[in-house]
Amino acid sequence: MPEQAPVVLITGAARRIGAAIAARLHGRGYRVIIHYQKSAADADKLCVQLNTIRADSARALQANLLDLASVEQLAKASIAHWGQVTALINNASSFYPTPLPCATNVQWDELIGSNLKGPFFLCQALAGELKKNGGSIVNIADIHAHQPLNDHSIYCIAKAGNKMLTKTLAKELAPNVRVNGIAPGVILWPENNDANDSGAQDKLIKTIPLQRMGSSDDIANLAEFLITSASYISGQTIAVDGGKHLV
Repeated sequence: MPEQAPVVLITGAARRIGAAIAARLHGRGYRVIIHYQKSAADADKLCVQLNTIRADSARALQANLLDLASVEQLAKASIAHWGQVTALINNASSFYPTPLPCATNVQWDELIGSNLKGPFFLCQALAGELKKNGGSIVNIADIHAHQPLNDHSIYCIAKAGNKMLTKTLAKELAPNVRVNGIAPGVILWPENNDANDSGAQDKLIKTIPLQRMGSSDDIANLAEFLITSASYISGQTIAVDGGKHLV
């Protein structure tokens, strides 16, 4: 592995979209730091797979993004492992309904923390390193940042803030660091949601202009482009949703 190989930190990268992004950037020669909170077995398995392809090219690091001391330690450990971080992808997210009559402060803290507060302070902790390396940040937002989802007000508020995080940091960290966002639509069905019944899925897909759901690879493709090729794009949050934001 050449010493100059770039290093990307991807939060929530043990599974699902985060793992797809990790595999894609690893395929482009990146060394990847796979952040996880609870999915240790999945993170270790992915590291083994990637390190089998290319030795010493993947490392798993645990952190609780709701704990600012843990966020700071994640940033320090990420830099220390290979001596640099050249890109950050804020992918980790909590998602579940919070109907107004029964929403709690704990839910507020968790959803705002994982989707907005944690990413903000991780950007803060890595800003100097990314500036030094002429790096890039990609924030994974959601089409529900601007298109509210019933009974998910806290999540939508958090993702709206995430979208503004992209805009504000694109200005504040320029010209050294590019900051962009991706707003997925129907990519993977939630694991903890009633939308997993086939009737509800079919109904939702019919509202998408392209009449189908996307895949993790659709997000990974765009993340790769924004990190590696989009040298004159900054401050954009791009919807990957089959046209759902038009409905």
